[in-house]
Amino acid sequence: MIKGVFFDLDGTLLPMSENEFIKVYFKELSKKLAPLGYESQKLIDVIWQGTMKMIRNKGDKTNEKVFWEYFEECYGKDKLKDKDIIDSFYTNEFKETKKICEDNLLAKEIVKFCKENGLITVLSTNPIFPKPGTMTRMSYIGLEEDDFDYVTTYENSYFCKPNPNYFISLLDKFNLKPEEVIVFGNSREEDYECARKCGLKCYLVGNYLIDPQNREPVNHINMEDVIQTINNHLLS
Repeated sequence: MIKGVFFDLDGTLLPMSENEFIKVYFKELSKKLAPLGYESQKLIDVIWQGTMKMIRNKGDKTNEKVFWEYFEECYGKDKLKDKDIIDSFYTNEFKETKKICEDNLLAKEIVKFCKENGLITVLSTNPIFPKPGTMTRMSYIGLEEDDFDYVTTYENSYFCKPNPNYFISLLDKFNLKPEEVIVFGNSREEDYECARKCGLKCYLVGNYLIDPQNREPVNHINMEDVIQTINNHLLS
């Protein structure tokens, strides 16, 4: 019997095109930081490279620390004073990204079903964003931090998907065995294959599947099927 359910956010519980999201995100961030002297293309490059460094994080420091060490390397220690302004972006201007996201009226119901059935419920979104950015995106579909037992953000995480240690650390945190957890995501590499390496069952959900190799989807279900899928595992 399963004891835990891990949900990805972007493209899964929150339906969105990743490419469209990134366009709006970088446009608004560049606009916010231009008055502080940040040239747009360099800023975008630094964000991308800082993200890649978090994805390659080996676990000796938080993803947050990895990112800001790289930011300091690129811009100098003096620019670290802008961190509070950048953090404020994620609770304000970042909300412009909502316009390219779709509603998911089932999200709250799905998470509620998990909690009502005593399942450890984790928002296993890739922890490359600060907490305010994750809370903002969750709010687009009516979700709050208290709806989950745990939400991964760059402040509390030492690994990223597709590193299997990301899921292993969550199993360890909640004393769960791989066969006791289901993962729902939308990425063939970051969710399905990463989960499989850890012995976790994974379903790819919805219309925004990500697979650069364009392979045939595996374990692909609709959002409307999620509760029934969980229930089937509860009864098995």
